[in-house]
Amino acid sequence: MKIGKWSDCKGKPFVGLLEGDQIIHLGDDIPGGNVLSSILHAENPKAEVEKLRKASNKKHSLSECVASAPIDGQEVWAAGVTYLRSREARERESEGAAKFYDLVYKAARPEIFFKAPARRVIANKGLVRVRKDSKWSVPEPELTLCISPRGQIVGFTIGNDMSARDIEGENPLYLPQAKIYSASCALGPCITLAGHLPHGEECVIRMTIHRAGVEVFQGQTSLGMMARKLEDLADWLFRENDFPDGVFLLTGTGTVPPDNFTLNSGDIIRIEVTGIGVLENTVA
Repeated sequence: MKIGKWSDCKGKPFVGLLEGDQIIHLGDDIPGGNVLSSILHAENPKAEVEKLRKASNKKHSLSECVASAPIDGQEVWAAGVTYLRSREARERESEGAAKFYDLVYKAARPEIFFKAPARRVIANKGLVRVRKDSKWSVPEPELTLCISPRGQIVGFTIGNDMSARDIEGENPLYLPQAKIYSASCALGPCITLAGHLPHGEECVIRMTIHRAGVEVFQGQTSLGMMARKLEDLADWLFRENDFPDGVFLLTGTGTVPPDNFTLNSGDIIRIEVTGIGVLENTVA
């Protein structure tokens, strides 16, 4: 069961249920309406969707609609060093900090950091950016948790955690500058409700990057390669913190381009997650 936000052929925003090549209209996406959040934060999101679906008499053709980021007022946070591949890449960024990345990979407490407010989240087909003061920037494909104010994982989407590896590698204390800047976070194309996502090795996370029509990178991993449990990440995020509007949590990456690779303007980043779909963005 996949829900999200789109604009119809007349440019009117709405919240809908994706079924094949059609979208069932669940409600208009008006300012302050928060139809998407009302579904996600309901005691039973699936039942809420079914109720709105029965009351709906409108359908849209997916090909005529434009996706918006599936987010209302939620904050976006991220977890790091949750895959072995990510730990190894972070260690290569900074030899001085290598032991800290190794320790956090093995520790009970995960690395968790703020990524973006809702207003800075880029939608599917939107433009992401690399920092002008970075010479080594990469995308990071990540399964992303949609969490209710109660701390319950209610859905999943795809996240692109754009990162300036050279800035973080210069000094780990520069992590916020390497991770948090305009157009550094993309989410979409929709949210798959909890209970409808494949588990473990069956949930494949694949990324390709094309430059001038040529594939310059391809890599994949699976949820089964993650060293932490999704529920544990959500639990740590909610320790001594509250999210009255709900929150999205990127869960780390296990697919990292080689060290000699950096993004260029015009590159097309395509991230596919089994059971969700494809998030595609172009570098501005």
